Amino acid sequence: MGQALCCVQVDQSTVAIKEQFGKFDEVLEPGCHCLPWIFGKRIAGQLSLRLQQLDVKCETKTKDNVFVNVVASIQYRALADKASDAFYKLSNTRSQIQAYVFDVIRASVPKLNLDDAFEQKNDIAKAVENELEKAMSAYGFEIVQTLIVDIEPDERVKRAMNEINAAARMRVAANEKAEAEKILQIKKAEGEAESKYLSGLGIARQRQAIVDGLRDSVLGFSVNVPGTTAKDVMDMVLVTQYFDTMKEIGAASKSSAVFIPHGPGAVRDVAAQIRDGLLQGSSHTDQ
Repeated sequence: MGQALCCVQVDQSTVAIKEQFGKFDEVLEPGCHCLPWIFGKRIAGQLSLRLQQLDVKCETKTKDNVFVNVVASIQYRALADKASDAFYKLSNTRSQIQAYVFDVIRASVPKLNLDDAFEQKNDIAKAVENELEKAMSAYGFEIVQTLIVDIEPDERVKRAMNEINAAARMRVAANEKAEAEKILQIKKAEGEAESKYLSGLGIARQRQAIVDGLRDSVLGFSVNVPGTTAKDVMDMVLVTQYFDTMKEIGAASKSSAVFIPHGPGAVRDVAAQIRDGLLQGSSHTDQ
């Protein structure tokens, strides 16, 4: 605001309060105005119409006896049509708003548990805004927005809450890990069972194939060589396999020493043992 030769300039987004001989006269809009001081006219002050913000930090406690610091952000502005009320009725606007905020927060938060206070921040902000709107509208101010920007409990309470949350997450992780290990054990057991089943099935088919091959060889030899019995052919086949086995053992470069009883009757005994074993395996397979 400038003043020269009884002329006064009022800046944009601002109004000026004009008095005459100490009494309110009128509200001056932005622009240039003539105030002849010889008639007792003067500018008592100016009032900003811009949006203003006041951050209020209020300490209170919740229903479960946890002390918290609640930070509220109040956005307000003076009304141009009620500029005289805003200028004359309040000596300290910010202190007045702060007092109402303290009153509402300390009446609302103690009714809520700590977790509920975090969840119902919007409800607390709405209660503060409604109370401020009713109170400050009489003094020429408009409450544009009220926000609860932070609810900060004591540091020890925050640590305890974090520990509770961490313990709960660790418990869930342990359950998931145990469930995963259980699934792995089940799948491993199922795989082993399937492997053993297939291995047994393969051994059974191998033995069946050996028995079938020997039977076909005996029958074919008996037909082509007259006068031979099935027992003679079987003994010859088994003795041949016996000597082939001995030859393979001796030919292997990394074989260890193997002691096998051997004599004139050894071949006959081995043949009898092999024949009996094959016959028993064949009988079990047929069953």
